[in-house]
Amino acid sequence: MSDSRNDRTALRELVENWALWRDAGDWDRFATVWHPSSGWMTATWFQGPAAEFIAASRTGFESGVNILHFLGGHTSDVVADRAIAQTKMTISQRAHVDGVEVDVVCTGRFYDFCSRETDGWKIVRRQPIYEKDRLDVVDPAVRLELDGELLTRFPPGYRHLGYVQTKAGFTVKAGLPGLNGEAVRLLYDEGEKWLAGADSAGTPL
Repeated sequence: MSDSRNDRTALRELVENWALWRDAGDWDRFATVWHPSSGWMTATWFQGPAAEFIAASRTGFESGVNILHFLGGHTSDVVADRAIAQTKMTISQRAHVDGVEVDVVCTGRFYDFCSRETDGWKIVRRQPIYEKDRLDVVDPAVRLELDGELLTRFPPGYRHLGYVQTKAGFTVKAGLPGLNGEAVRLLYDEGEKWLAGADSAGTPL
């Protein structure tokens, strides 16, 4: 197997470990997927250093916040000791909105800026791309009325996810990358510059 193939296999394992260890609450191993000094996570509800994301995720996990991740197709571009990995994913959250139990599902991609360190590949920056989402009432016999004004605060890619998380008390960031638009074009440009040797992994949102 070529070094390039080995790198792509290792990057896929890195992304899978992120999802499995985070969703299982395996916080010590979850910490190992991140670059030790410059790891950065952007999500709808969180933007900041990896260590703070781990702490916030642990607090939510232990208080009953139910957010799970499912992975699909994966590809990566590797140049020397840097890589951009893209992985199809679905974010699934169960929550209560105005007393009604719901499931919200958001499909998109994880766009990861990665670097090869002495102990393997690490995530330097993770930026999800939010492509589309939907909201379902768990009990189909129950009716839920949505606040149209709140719903339209967020772009189509994570409109319902943003709605549910806002109702749950999170501050949800607007303007995150979607399937099309300026934000995702900027992200792709930052990815190209990262592979070309830029000093940083772009400007995290």
